[in-house]
Amino acid sequence: MLGPPSDSTGLAIQYKNAKLVKRLKKNGLGESRMDEFDYIVIGSGSAGGTVAARLSEDPAVTVCVIEAGGRDWNPFIHIPAGFMKTLVDPSVNWLYESEGSEGTAGRRIHAPRGKTMGGSSSINGNIYSRGQRLDFDGWAQRGNRGWGYADVLPYFKRSEQRIGDGDETFRGRDGKLIITDIDYRHPLADDFIKGAVNYGIPLNEDYNGAVQEGVSYTQRTIFKGRRVSSARAFLRPALKRPNIELRTKAHATKVVFEGKRAIGIQYSRGGKLTEIRARREIILSGGSVNSPQLLQLSGVGPEDLLKEIGVPVHHALPGVGENLRDHFVVRMVARIKTMETINQRVKGLPLMSEALKYFSGRPSILGLSPTLVYIFWKSDPALDNGDLQISFTPASYKEGVQSQLDDFPGVTVAPWVQRPESVGYVRAKSADPFDAPAIQPNYFSHESDRRLSLAGMKIARDLMQTPEFAQHVEREELPGPDVNTDDEMLDYYRQNATTTFHLMGSCRMGPESDRTSVVDDQLRVRGLEGLRVADASIMPTMPSANTNAATIMIGEKCADYICGRQLPSVDLMGK
Repeated sequence: MLGPPSDSTGLAIQYKNAKLVKRLKKNGLGESRMDEFDYIVIGSGSAGGTVAARLSEDPAVTVCVIEAGGRDWNPFIHIPAGFMKTLVDPSVNWLYESEGSEGTAGRRIHAPRGKTMGGSSSINGNIYSRGQRLDFDGWAQRGNRGWGYADVLPYFKRSEQRIGDGDETFRGRDGKLIITDIDYRHPLADDFIKGAVNYGIPLNEDYNGAVQEGVSYTQRTIFKGRRVSSARAFLRPALKRPNIELRTKAHATKVVFEGKRAIGIQYSRGGKLTEIRARREIILSGGSVNSPQLLQLSGVGPEDLLKEIGVPVHHALPGVGENLRDHFVVRMVARIKTMETINQRVKGLPLMSEALKYFSGRPSILGLSPTLVYIFWKSDPALDNGDLQISFTPASYKEGVQSQLDDFPGVTVAPWVQRPESVGYVRAKSADPFDAPAIQPNYFSHESDRRLSLAGMKIARDLMQTPEFAQHVEREELPGPDVNTDDEMLDYYRQNATTTFHLMGSCRMGPESDRTSVVDDQLRVRGLEGLRVADASIMPTMPSANTNAATIMIGEKCADYICGRQLPSVDLMGK
């Protein structure tokens, strides 16, 4: 139970009222007049949709989910290869840009964020990757009780329905988030894997199992050719319950306080400002950009910033918006001479053929993630744990463009640093909630990130030159044979690298001794009551992986913290 038990009469009344709300909405009589709920969740993405679904399992409580975007009806959301469209579609994407910096040679970089039911889980690359044990053990060692690997593993397992091989100690079978192995094979990917193995990188069929290190085809949140977003897995089934409501195209503008307690929110919908109240708690799940911005607009954040933008200081909290990190990736491209790549399958008759295969349920490029192969490896063989991630796909993008493929047969090998040390910020530019904030990841500002990125480029180039793969290569297109020295390679990185869409850390979790922490280890905003944050922004450090899996795990744990319960830790002795 999520709170004090209710008698049967009270339950009956709550269900009756909730069913009436459903009928009113179904009959087109406008938005529910119910303006008070037990819980309000701001954001329907990876964590928000999960939190809301779990809370609504208790019929004695009411839950309202506020989403700035619309329903996830755009067909490109559900076709996995449609991510190339959603990356640039303002109907489902905030279309943010990061600020330029020395590390990007002054370039502003696109920073897509989902603006639709399911949030970024509805527009991402469908990759499922949890990270390493050391990531979460490191969170616990920083003073965050209950966040070690043995503590979070039960929540990874609870959320997932793994279809495929996997050690039952590490993999879940009964969850709602379906995880599958990629069903599309390409001879170039096969030979790239063979080359990596002969290079010394072991084959690892389950990088989400006991050990991450190795090379394999990717695991993804795709089932029967369709994206499995958090909306599809968690929120949409939950919306069949009478005690949960989703309000779309509702842009949250402010958290409302009475003293130090959060009691409600304001949102704008169709030009009308509405306020709703929360009897118990508000859970902020807007993501690593929108969550800190909303806190700042509500008067919670660094005093100097709030005064600068003209927002009255309600609660000074210096860490709000700070500690932002992202994976900074560079694409290296080779032209292929022996066979066609995906580049040649996206136009004319080949595309029609792929569409026919897709809609008949056969493997097709339309059912693909942006990456076919992952490598988790080390910049130095002497290291105990990997620090580099390298992706491979038998396709290549036009230079400087993330949503268009090259006209020639190309492949991409893309390395990045798993745990970057470069730290930036998210800061509201004004008191206007519709004004995009300043997003500054400060890419490449830390020396170790430059050093490890250089190592990653060199390993990626070595992998393209293995005998197994080199037989297919006509020439290296990018960075090209003229880029050889360390300085030249680093300059290429600055001029060409881009985001992996893994922004995190801007509302960091940490102990009271950490003055830059925003939430405690139960995700409660420090110094305030009735307000939690649950999304990638609370991550103390970057996980050695894509962030979607860990963000869903955070949503699972947040719901249990609210309920006053936690799953028992997994015994990993000898594992």
